[in-house]
Amino acid sequence: MPLREQLQSTLGDGYVVGRELGGGGMSRVFLAEEVRLGRTVVVKVLAPELAGAISAERFEREIRVAASLQQANIVPLLTAGDTAGLPYFTMPYVEGQSLRTRLASGGTLSIGECVSVMRDVARALGYAHEHGVVHRDIKPDNVLLSRGAAEVTDFGIAKALDAARLPQDSHTLTQVGSSIGTPAYMSPEQAAGDPELDHRADIYALGVLAYEMLASGPPFAGTPQAVMAAQVSAAPPPIARDDVPPALRRIVMKCLAKDPAHRYQSADELLGEIEAVATTSGTLQSTIRARRGRVLAWAGAAAGILALAWVGTGTMRHQRWVRGEAIPRIKQHAELAHYDSAWMLMRQVQEVAPK
Repeated sequence: MPLREQLQSTLGDGYVVGRELGGGGMSRVFLAEEVRLGRTVVVKVLAPELAGAISAERFEREIRVAASLQQANIVPLLTAGDTAGLPYFTMPYVEGQSLRTRLASGGTLSIGECVSVMRDVARALGYAHEHGVVHRDIKPDNVLLSRGAAEVTDFGIAKALDAARLPQDSHTLTQVGSSIGTPAYMSPEQAAGDPELDHRADIYALGVLAYEMLASGPPFAGTPQAVMAAQVSAAPPPIARDDVPPALRRIVMKCLAKDPAHRYQSADELLGEIEAVATTSGTLQSTIRARRGRVLAWAGAAAGILALAWVGTGTMRHQRWVRGEAIPRIKQHAELAHYDSAWMLMRQVQEVAPK
């Protein structure tokens, strides 16, 4: 039976499984509609060779920690289960594109765009690290750009895979590449197979991400083996871009320090440096104004569109909450530049809106 049909059978009437979105070596990805809530979700099903190398029960247990993360720049995990022996998990569908797609489309990201993405990812990492979750696979594919903000997906998945692997299949898991991350974004301690790596590996990966946005490519290229060797022993080339502020260059290079002790010791410390650059250089001012405009435009349009959509539906309680409380609060958050709070409320409005 095709995987899509197996998945539909497992999920039952609660979901309508749609088209396959693709995937990579780790999983296959499907779009689905959650019937009861009327929302679109993404279902990721682990690849057979990966599923055979782990304990499905342990994997599901491990990702429960990640499922508790609730922050505006983190795409949350919703549910998890098993279909035909293949573990799966679901997440909200995020409209927009991945940072990988944005980088591949050509054109250079402005300094303001780069700093904005760095800031949002640092916020996500800071929250997750405070709750004991290390991502281990920060890369452009796992950063989604939506409505002027960046959201990080797949939090806790690499860690869960590593913790759930069966001893006799550790080589298989490493071959697939999910136990330690993606070579181009791996910290030196990840590349060296250090079992004691911590949250500072994510800070290194964010440094690679920032370098790639600014320099139109990661610091090291080549075969996976060559890249991993370079992560351990080679210095990253200088960023050959004239408009990068010196303070921003220093931030990126500090993230890329070989020794974790020489990096930022927390994502919050890094975030403070990023925000200082944004404030002193003015690189984010146009981005902030544009983001405020997008939020206010969304709130204004939503008020009118939802008023029409709710005609005759009988959902007066939701309508009163959206028009009387949510929309005014979204506008207030936008005026105060509290975009995390604004996006969270916007997501809640979309959850209750008629489909």
